[in-house]
Amino acid sequence: MMETRKKLAPVDPVWDRITAEAQDAVDREPLMGGLVHACILHHKNLDRALSYRISAKLCSNEMSMMVLREIVDDAYDSAPELIEAARADLMAVYERDPACHRLLQPILYFKGYQAMQAYRVAHWLWTRKRYDLAYFFQMRVSEIFGVDIHPAARIGKGIMIDHAHSIVIGETAVVGDNVSMLHSVTLGGTGKEEEDRHPKIGDGVLIGAGAKVLGNIKVGHCSRIAAGSVVLSEVPPCKTVAGIPAKIVGEAGCDQPSVSMDQRFPNGSD
Repeated sequence: MMETRKKLAPVDPVWDRITAEAQDAVDREPLMGGLVHACILHHKNLDRALSYRISAKLCSNEMSMMVLREIVDDAYDSAPELIEAARADLMAVYERDPACHRLLQPILYFKGYQAMQAYRVAHWLWTRKRYDLAYFFQMRVSEIFGVDIHPAARIGKGIMIDHAHSIVIGETAVVGDNVSMLHSVTLGGTGKEEEDRHPKIGDGVLIGAGAKVLGNIKVGHCSRIAAGSVVLSEVPPCKTVAGIPAKIVGEAGCDQPSVSMDQRFPNGSD
């Protein structure tokens, strides 16, 4: 007689923690119950919760929430790496942003995290030559979140965009893994090139608020760009640059600037 074996339910400590935080939020503030249940507690996993949240934020009279959910669900089912990146982004925000005290917060409230997940779906559409849908996602992300990321841009995982207001990332930009940037950052062109015309940002880079990185230039891994700088030439790895135009003012100061989020100038800098 064959033994009947019960299938073990998959263990997901991240999702378990999110749902526990969600229930605690409802207990503390019952008026939030409708939102928290709709966005978190009605779903079986992070995939479906994010699909709901993205669709709810981006829907309009031009594209219903139901249609958008079908698109996002298709993306997540076809490309599990999108959820892997979403998890990495979530942990990046939680670990680096001192204003983030719960994993629940970025999903419900942080437009930088929400915009990044919507971009990832748009990029998935772009790589499958569904250009018009990708442009629609880009348009809605720009309108709703004030974040304009071209769907053709290539962005790694473990990304934190703090505050996220007025972020612009161009079509041929490349951003590595574990990058942190603050509001009003532009990864743009100089207006002269027509082909590969946007920056290439290495892993572990920290880009300060209001910094502009322009042209097809490389920013080396684990470097720092000071707030308000205009970067027009290549940045070596593990350096700090500042000014208009930006110049090297010292070492990066630590192994992982994007994780430490230390934006102070190194000792001895003017």
